[in-house]
Amino acid sequence: MTIPRQDTEAVRVLHRLEDSRPSVRLRAAMTAGTTPDPRFVDKLIERCAIEPEFFVRDMLTWALTRHPVSMTLPGLLREVRSERAQARSQALHTLSKIGDRQAWPAITRTLLSDPDDEVARSAWRAAVVLVPEGEESALATALATQLGRGERETRLSLSRALVALGEVIVPALRSATMAPDPRTRAHALATQRLLRDPDTGFDFAIEEAKRVIALGGPGQEER
Repeated sequence: MTIPRQDTEAVRVLHRLEDSRPSVRLRAAMTAGTTPDPRFVDKLIERCAIEPEFFVRDMLTWALTRHPVSMTLPGLLREVRSERAQARSQALHTLSKIGDRQAWPAITRTLLSDPDDEVARSAWRAAVVLVPEGEESALATALATQLGRGERETRLSLSRALVALGEVIVPALRSATMAPDPRTRAHALATQRLLRDPDTGFDFAIEEAKRVIALGGPGQEER
């Protein structure tokens, strides 16, 4: 019996997604996105959870976005509950790229405060993309609980997510400027500055906020 050429090619792609060479896996992911096939979906999601190379993971995500949401969404929603941090992070990243708001209920407070910084950052970005109209203020309040967390890249990611929500973040930031933790206060003040002036550099905004706190400034959003 002759195996149809397209079936042979699909099997080849599936095998190459597991190849030891990153360049081969990259080309396989590109092929899976260029010629979408329902047989690719599970393997693409599986590879996202374990793929060590960033550029290959990014191509896996792109390939998933090329498949119908009805095929990709169930598997991705399972992955956001995975015990493996990379699986959660990459699934959230992919959901943010797909942008289908059916995924919104999966963006829980647990994910927004995930102990793994990469997962939390992915959750923040996904939340901003997927949040339904009218839920922005509640999301801002949840995100504000993470102010002061982590190193520079984590704090920058959170500030960008908050600023993307717009003026609804003002009350949550104002409350955070009164927090007992000086890192939280500085981060809130810096994010206020970025909201008012998006061209301000994050590092400058943080240093300015630290000076305000050191001088005993009130840290009020509005004067």
